[in-house]
Amino acid sequence: MSRSQTNSPDWSALAPVVPGEGPRARAVYAALRRLIETRRVPPGGKLPPTRELAARLKVARGAVVAAYEQLAAEGFVEARQGAGTFVAEAVPAAPHGAPALRRDPAPPRPQPGKLGSGTADARTLQVLRSLYRRALERPPDSFLHYGDPRGDHALRVEIAAYLRAARGMAAEPEQILVTGGTQAALDLAVRATLRPGDAAWIEDPCYPMARACLEGAGLDLVPAPVDGQGLDVAQGMRLRAGARAAYVTPSHQFPLGVTLSMPRRLALLDWAAQAGAWIFEDDYDSEFRYTGAPLASLHGMDRAGRVIYLASFSKAIAPGLRLGFAVLPPELVARALTIRDATDRYPAALSQSVMTAFLAEGHYAAHLRRARKRLRAARDALVEGFAGGPFEARAPEQGLHLIAWAPPGADEARVHAVAEAAGLSSRALAGAAFSPPARPGLVVGFAGFEADALRAAARRASRAVAAALEGRAA
Repeated sequence: MSRSQTNSPDWSALAPVVPGEGPRARAVYAALRRLIETRRVPPGGKLPPTRELAARLKVARGAVVAAYEQLAAEGFVEARQGAGTFVAEAVPAAPHGAPALRRDPAPPRPQPGKLGSGTADARTLQVLRSLYRRALERPPDSFLHYGDPRGDHALRVEIAAYLRAARGMAAEPEQILVTGGTQAALDLAVRATLRPGDAAWIEDPCYPMARACLEGAGLDLVPAPVDGQGLDVAQGMRLRAGARAAYVTPSHQFPLGVTLSMPRRLALLDWAAQAGAWIFEDDYDSEFRYTGAPLASLHGMDRAGRVIYLASFSKAIAPGLRLGFAVLPPELVARALTIRDATDRYPAALSQSVMTAFLAEGHYAAHLRRARKRLRAARDALVEGFAGGPFEARAPEQGLHLIAWAPPGADEARVHAVAEAAGLSSRALAGAAFSPPARPGLVVGFAGFEADALRAAARRASRAVAAALEGRAA
């Protein structure tokens, strides 16, 4: 087929077979483009007249004209007045040997025990539906225009008021940056304070996603051991007294669930003040304490301005809200805003509007009261399900997960796989540790699932693991 031909005798053999479904113009366009990219119609080759191709394919001529126009607009073909439509001389070829894309399978339904589940009940969801409807009926300015990179002022005012009442923190709205969650807040804080190569303490074991964030920033991580009193500050100083930062979960250490003792809190704050280091306080689930009021935050005790407080509404309500926040020392706000403005600009407007009303109208406090009661029952049911089996599990005083300790010497990977197959989701403790744990265990969540389902899943997993450890079928 050459450029001089006006009617190639074999063009009809190259006519595409149009799929039976979908818009005709788009189907013709896709088929012709495929012929061009695979070189079945080579550069310079002439396409058939639109009327003839439409008749052969039994489609409206307008569909073929629209397909030709789209191909011309994208540079695949060129129309020559009085001569016809020809394939352009320079067109991309279809890639050879590219792996076929597989359709993503539907995600499996979460099993009882899955970490990271929200706590919203039917009443909370009803309130959220009403607030979203209201926000859509009267959308905030930040929905129709670019918003404040710090987050909506009204939401920051409500967060500051909540922190003063619930966490004993003197945080001003101007210090608060609303983010898409704790992970985003940590990433922003790290980039605003540290440089690649800086040393940072991190709990061992630790929250894996925090580790990924710090490693991704190029930091030199110093694993500081965690015992029954939380992060061992003295050991951290022996390992690297000149570290530039420390990442901690002091209220409810992830994953071990211990609380940073008061002597160690004071020691950590003293170290940061003297070393000029930053403390990243991840307060991810402090709202859920079952034996009294939430524990005081490190930020509320800080007098040197070295603590950056990170929190989220994901675990407190639902991960789908995608709302968290950071409380920064005043001198870091401008730097953080510069970084924020160059990335995701500002947080989602509708979710902020909804969360503002949820806090201001008292729905959050009511939600937490209901959630604590429901979570306490779920926690107790999970512990009951493990009773009498190979696992040792105790009810934690705070948080949304517990440790199910396996027998000493057991193969943790095998225990984890058997429990998962039995219908109990969990995370192997070794996956959160820098050094092998002294005893194997599973990190099991109890938020987002009914008590009966948790109890039954723990019992199934216990029976299956007991059988596997004895070398027999469950």
